[in-house]
Formats: sequence, structure tokens, C-alpha cells
Amino acid sequence: MPKSRRDKKISLTKTAKKGLESKQKLIEELRKCVDTYKYLFIFSVANMRNNKLKDIRTAWKHSRFFFGKNKVMMIAIGKGETDEYKDNLCKVSKHLRGEVGVLFTNKTKQEVQEYFDHFKETDYARAGNRAQMDISLDEGPLEQFPHSMEPQLRQLGLPTVLKKGVVTLLKDHAICKEGDVLTPEQARILKLLGIEMAEFKVTVKCMWSAETGEFDNLTGEDVPDDNDDDDDGDDDEDAAK
Repeated sequence: MPKSRRDKKISLTKTAKKGLESKQKLIEELRKCVDTYKYLFIFSVANMRNNKLKDIRTAWKHSRFFFGKNKVMMIAIGKGETDEYKDNLCKVSKHLRGEVGVLFTNKTKQEVQEYFDHFKETDYARAGNRAQMDISLDEGPLEQFPHSMEPQLRQLGLPTVLKKGVVTLLKDHAICKEGDVLTPEQARILKLLGIEMAEFKVTVKCMWSAETGEFDNLTGEDVPDDNDDDDDGDDDEDAAK
């Protein structure tokens, strides 16, 4: 008799989870960079796009980026004066909140700020972004769309029909109003229309000098002392190089 497929044995292999070892490795890498580079910068990212961040990392191969778990990075440099790795690093730690990263470099403050002040790129907005302007479509033919897209446009909420093979809007339709939090459908329509509303932007928040131990709050923002509830960021380690 042929062998039953039900009797086939399947080997299940366990995959190792990131744990203490990976976190310890990240801590060691961060402290090594503190000892190696002249300056440490904390930067925040608006409208995160991985491809844009990759472009920055490529342009700054001479430096080192970390974009990971804030709490782990805080442990690496120290949360307070009693456990800070070097003088004044606990002040840097307070800025590890939200979607931020760490840049280690030998470039000066002026060079870093000048680069990031000019690195701004527009992109399509995603669901959850706020609309930057009012966008509406007038009643009539939407000749930019092929007839095959009419069902998709209707599913996205546009009152469309096919008239003689042309996608046609049955009435004026407001896509979004300035300040609206965009839904997935609105974001998709804006992309189909080729309208970019999001701006990828990096803001340098603070700087620490390894040579002098000097800390400089570049934005002047007041940062609460308690960071315990903050755990934003990517996986434990996501270095640029």
C-alpha cells in the first residue's frame, strides 16, 4: 500500500528570539561609538520613510546611525548622573523619546545641521497623516484614469460610473479638508491623483561633545524627566553600518 501522507513527519525548528544577548550587543556598540566619535546627536524623523533614511545613511558612511529601542539606548548611555556612561550623557538620554535616532559622527554641529536643514523630501501621505490642503474633484470625466480602474475608484468612495468607456464623476466630491486625519481610502486616492502631502524631515534635537562633555539642546524644548513609559523605535538593533 502507498504510504499515507498523514504519516509524514515534519521537523519543526525553533527560531531564536532576540533577547538579552542582542540588547547587550547594542549597548556595547553604542558605548564603543561614544568612545570613538567626537559628537553624538539625537534626531527626530517626521513622516518616516525607510528608503529616505537609507539614502542618508549611504551619504553618511563616515558616521554611525542607530535607530532602535529607546529604553535600551538609554541604558547604554545612562538615565541619570549615577549611571551615565560619561559626563552629561544623562541629558542626552532625556531626548530619547518617540521616533528618534542617534547619530555618532566627527562632523561638526554646523555641518550636521546644514545637511539636515536641506534634506527635505515630499512623499505621498499615509493613513493617519494630516491633510495639508483642501482637495476636491469636479463633476465630469476623470480621463487620467483608465476604464479598468472605475470599480477600484468606486470602492474608495468616489461616485463614479463608466460613460462610453470613460470614468466619470457623477457629482463634485471633496477628497479631504485641510487638517483632516487621512483615512486609508483618502490616502490611496491622493496617491492615485499624484498629490504628495507628506514631507520627510529630520530635526536635530541635541548634541553632546565627547571632547568636552558639553551638552547642547538645539531645539530648546523642555523634556520631562520621566522616560519610563517611552518605548518607541524599531527593533533592538538597527545600525546604519
